[in-house]
Amino acid sequence: MNMNDIVGSHDLLFVTLDTLRYDVAVELLDAGRLPNLARVLPKDAAGRPRWEERHTPGSFTFAAHSAFFAGFLPTPITPGPHPRLFAASFGGSASTATDTWVFEDESSWVEGLAAVGYHTACIGGVGFFNPANRLGTVLTSLFAESHWSVETGVADAASFEAQIEVARKVVAGLDDERRLLLFVNVAALHQPNWFYIEGAERDDSLPAKGDTRESHAAALEYVDRHIGELFELMSGRRDCFAIVCSDHGTLYGEDGLTGHRIAHPTVWTVPYAEFALPAKETII
Repeated sequence: MNMNDIVGSHDLLFVTLDTLRYDVAVELLDAGRLPNLARVLPKDAAGRPRWEERHTPGSFTFAAHSAFFAGFLPTPITPGPHPRLFAASFGGSASTATDTWVFEDESSWVEGLAAVGYHTACIGGVGFFNPANRLGTVLTSLFAESHWSVETGVADAASFEAQIEVARKVVAGLDDERRLLLFVNVAALHQPNWFYIEGAERDDSLPAKGDTRESHAAALEYVDRHIGELFELMSGRRDCFAIVCSDHGTLYGEDGLTGHRIAHPTVWTVPYAEFALPAKETII
């Protein structure tokens, strides 16, 4: 994929499925439980949709996204160097190739795209995108337009539906000719997620407070039920280039550990996909 051909001709969609574990993502895809993602994910030699196994540059949301927006997306697990999609212009970069889109005077590819005419919009999910605190403005300040609310946050079981409604308003407010970078940080996978299991209850006496690997999987199924709407929206204006990945995994008791910001293989290993959405293609 030559990003120099993509930038300027395509809209761009960047979706981080916050906290999504690679093993759960693969398990559900193989079991046929992610039909909307299966329609768009790249195919293997046998024609089966596949997540790419990669390593994240950060073990929690703020660290990972700081790297992502600088151009350091999750890295393939095979020996490199691996050419990057986006890179700042600096000497000695082993991962900048002829297919890399290079931003010259900006510190992030978000700002670089804005400099060449893109409207940049962020729809936040977890607390690092909540502008009510100063830390929550660090990442969001990269974008021309940023949205966060309790309804799009981690505690609302319908958060992804709320994020899609915000995305509809972002798209509706743009001139048809204006290119768009839309970033969505999907909070549904993040704790708490116990409420995606029917009949489950929060339990503060447990390390994960009632969240489990099973409720994490149920949250991914919830996201899949609606993500086709986002793909259809973003391909409604012109061809769209999409990146869908996790920022880090999380632990539910493995090796006695719970959560993330931990140097554990389950945290470092993430699912990744990049693909084109042809204009006006109906995904759902």
